[in-house]
Amino acid sequence: MTDRRILLVEDEPGLVMTLGDRLRSEGYQVESAADGQSGLDQASASTFDLIILDIMLPRKNGLDVCRDLRQRGIATPILMLTARGQTVDKVVGLKIGADDYLTKPFEMMELLARVEVLLRRAPHHSSAAVSGGVYQFGSIRVDLRRTEVQRHGKPVALSAKEFQLLRYLLEHRGTTVSRETLLSEVWGYGGVTSSRTVDVHVAWLRQKLEEDSHQPQWILTVHGLGYKLSG
Repeated sequence: MTDRRILLVEDEPGLVMTLGDRLRSEGYQVESAADGQSGLDQASASTFDLIILDIMLPRKNGLDVCRDLRQRGIATPILMLTARGQTVDKVVGLKIGADDYLTKPFEMMELLARVEVLLRRAPHHSSAAVSGGVYQFGSIRVDLRRTEVQRHGKPVALSAKEFQLLRYLLEHRGTTVSRETLLSEVWGYGGVTSSRTVDVHVAWLRQKLEEDSHQPQWILTVHGLGYKLSG
C-alpha cells in the first residue's frame, strides 16, 4: 500500500465511484470533492501528491481552482479532465499551471499511466512539501518569505520567536534537534541547558498548530533528545 494521496475533484457520482475504486485498488489513498470550491478548500487545507480536477464543476470551475491553487503557492501536480475537447480549455489549463489533461471519455489505463508519470516526476508530499519558501504539511501552510502561517486556510498569529522556532524546525524537518541547539540557534543563548524556554514555546506552537496539542502529529518530542518536525 502506497501513502501517495490523490484528491479527485469531480461532480459525476458514477465517475467518482469508478475512478476512486480503481485508484484505491492500485494502492493510492483517495479523497474526493464534488464541487470546485470544496476541492479548493481541501487542496489548501491538506497535502496531496496529485489532484485530478474536472473543468466543468459547480460553484467554481476547474480552471479557476487551478489558478487559485497556483496563486496560493501550492505546487501539487494537477491532471485536468474535460468533456469539451476544446483546444482552448487545454491551452488555458496548461498556461495557468495544470501539468496534464485528459478528455472524457478516457480509457482507465491511460489515466492510470498519466497518474503514474505525474507522481514519478513529483517529490513525495506525504508530510511536508515546499515550493518557493512555502511549506505545506497537513492543514498548515507556512510562507517563510512573507512570515505568514495559515491553518485550515485561516491566519495563525505567531510571535516573532514562535515563528523563528517553527522556521528552524521546518528547515531541519525529520531531524531531531536538541534543546541546547534550539537555545543557541533560535535564542542565541550559549551554554544554557536548564532553561524551559524551548518547552514553553513548543507548547504554544502546538496549541496554535496541532489538531490536538496533547497528542501532536507534527511537532514531536523525542524523549531525552529534543524535538523534531515530523517528515
